[in-house]
Amino acid sequence: MTAKKKEVTLQVSVINQEQWEEVLVTKGLTVVDVYQHWCGPCRAVLSLLRKIKNELGDDLLHFATAEADSIDALEKYRGKCEPTFLFYGGGELVAVLRGANAPLLQRMIIEELSKEKLVLEQGGERKVVVDNGLMDDEKIEEEVAHLHSEDGENIIVPASKSYTVAIIKPDAVAHGKANEIIMKIQDAGFEILTHDEWILTEVQAREFYQHKGTEACFEDLVQFMSSGPSHILVLSQLGDSTNVVQAWLDFIGPTNTEEAKREKPASLRAQYGTQTLFNALHGSEDSDRASRELAFFFPNFSTPSGTEQDVEEERVERTLALIRPDVARENREEILAQINKSGFKVSLQRETMLTEEQVRQFYLHHVEEDYFPALLQSMTRGPVLALALTREHAVQHWKDMLGPADVRRAQEEKPECLRAQFAVGDHPVNQLHGSESTEDASREISFFFPVQQTLAMIKPDAMEEHKEKILEEIRDRGFSIRRLEEKRLSRETVEAFYKKHTDQPFFNQLVEFMCSGTCLMMVLEKENAVEEWRAVMGPTDPDQAKTASPNSLRARLASDILHNSVHGSSSPHRSEEEIKLVFGDLSELTEADSLDENTTEGPQDVSSDKHQQQCESKHHQDENRNQSLRAGVNEGPEEASH
Repeated sequence: MTAKKKEVTLQVSVINQEQWEEVLVTKGLTVVDVYQHWCGPCRAVLSLLRKIKNELGDDLLHFATAEADSIDALEKYRGKCEPTFLFYGGGELVAVLRGANAPLLQRMIIEELSKEKLVLEQGGERKVVVDNGLMDDEKIEEEVAHLHSEDGENIIVPASKSYTVAIIKPDAVAHGKANEIIMKIQDAGFEILTHDEWILTEVQAREFYQHKGTEACFEDLVQFMSSGPSHILVLSQLGDSTNVVQAWLDFIGPTNTEEAKREKPASLRAQYGTQTLFNALHGSEDSDRASRELAFFFPNFSTPSGTEQDVEEERVERTLALIRPDVARENREEILAQINKSGFKVSLQRETMLTEEQVRQFYLHHVEEDYFPALLQSMTRGPVLALALTREHAVQHWKDMLGPADVRRAQEEKPECLRAQFAVGDHPVNQLHGSESTEDASREISFFFPVQQTLAMIKPDAMEEHKEKILEEIRDRGFSIRRLEEKRLSRETVEAFYKKHTDQPFFNQLVEFMCSGTCLMMVLEKENAVEEWRAVMGPTDPDQAKTASPNSLRARLASDILHNSVHGSSSPHRSEEEIKLVFGDLSELTEADSLDENTTEGPQDVSSDKHQQQCESKHHQDENRNQSLRAGVNEGPEEASH
């Protein structure tokens, strides 16, 4: 009975504004556990608080719980269920602790009590703090700007380190496992460069996982990720590791928790995940995704430029550039030269024909404007060259290079700008496009360079000697490996795979070779994945590859046109067919393995179509000549890259 009384009186329960104001005037130090009604106060620290109270026996130490839902002064704490402890002395906030970190909580209680007793005994001013949780968005931005400018607290990633974004998801946080997981992260040799708590809104969750928008579980994923607080961490590794992205993915284990428990029982997902959706942790899929996720959560995160003594904050962005048909044919090289000279990196490039419907979709907000018919005619006159440009402050730099949207104004006010230089006669439409904002850039880049999946294969001739090199190249080029399986293909599968070549004289030799050993089958994912992987592979014939693309895989690793090391799908449509043939029906894949089905929409790649036409022409020539395997294998619009 006595123990029960102690438990009840250990913390004063505050459930309205009047009681809150009474607590604030209590003499001494008051430690307040702020909570929401639906999740309740932090019971995990009760024994610790009782222990501290009994050991110190100090009448100036008080504990309280406060329900944020019903106290106006704590309105800003609503929607945040992570344990939060506010330390008050003389009605002033003197310290804040988030998370149920028992050793830190005990140390802070002792330290703040000592400070409060000094103030009461000797006078002087308390060191008052401001908790961002109680400020509106504008004040938060002001406070952050002040801290960065006054205290130099911008977080900087050393140039020698790679980084990745890790998320401790709401399921693990709700079960009180966040601190335990963080300790394991540090014990494993990861360095936490920054750490913050977020409660994602549904809009933010949709934006963050937009690349999974076509998956069946997308809505459930959005609801789950916005259901409670997550811990967002930026990780590097101690030492000289340059591939922390893959190291973190290996440490957390497979997305599917059953697979994780079976194949990597020591992984974090095996230990803390309960099912595929509730798998406790997230990791950036590749370095490109890590960069985007970093910008999403920590837009002011910076990397050094120059020496450590001369560190300059740079915000690396991407923007979309379009070179319209009227100048793309004759002036593209000159424009590209100016782009490169201005410090931009062309991270993605496509020459593409747009339909009228696609132009209307892309310029949806311009359809009602008087100039739209001329714009529509200009955009569909021929192939458009689309570029994803990367550099610090890319959006504004590209807009500055372009100049005013009005051609006449550009010529009068800024004749050196690109729109003035490459104006076409009296044509009212300018010949180059640039994104207006980072948000527009993200949307527009996704329009021209959608996230795709493609089938990739390491063939039997490259498995023993070159497999690791090829896998390293895949990761370095920013591809995510969504499925990976080492298998020896059956004759039936190979014949189905190459059915387009059944009537060719080299067909039996090709089938025998593909059945001669194991292959590594993969589903790769990336923006514009089909063409990007084809570019990494290089031309089908290694001799041609050495001339046309000397850094490609086939130029460096392949021995001849039959033993050309790797395969990639020739088109998004063919990719879907091949993935289904190798890995089964798309609907049977798990969340981790599900495929982006949005591959048949959007602009058609002119260079790809042209390449297929060239290959088809070559195919007919070779059929007529009925020549050797060397001529025969390098053919077919559907299998130009086998």
